[in-house]
Amino acid sequence: MTDDTDSRRRADLQAVMTAHAAFYQAFIDRNFGAMTAAWAARLPVACIHPGWGALVGHEAVMTSWRAILANPNAPAVTVDLVDLAVLGDIARVIAYERINDAVLIATNLLAREDGAWKLIHHQSGPTPPPTEYASPVPPHRLN
Repeated sequence: MTDDTDSRRRADLQAVMTAHAAFYQAFIDRNFGAMTAAWAARLPVACIHPGWGALVGHEAVMTSWRAILANPNAPAVTVDLVDLAVLGDIARVIAYERINDAVLIATNLLAREDGAWKLIHHQSGPTPPPTEYASPVPPHRLN
């Protein structure tokens, strides 16, 4: 790998981690404006919340987040980043979400839109608590 390619790869990884953290920070802060900003505006988007069917399209996804974030009884979430991969203009992030006593596994896809990394897909569902991580990279607590 050339120095330029390696530098670009590191910059992409950092930018994806920052965008991913902004998504969860919007969730934690119950900030609908920040949540909207975390998602792609023009690229196709989809979301599958735990126990929900697939939501496809920007309007359906944002309507779901508006309801979740407006719920005063919505639980707090902490996130452990497990694995991150950048493949050109697409990135895949796997993370454990801890909500109350539940552990969920999430897959988040991000894509470059107008030069910025934005969510295009989020899916989260129950999983047993991790005993060890599959990735050789240790988990990274986002919050």
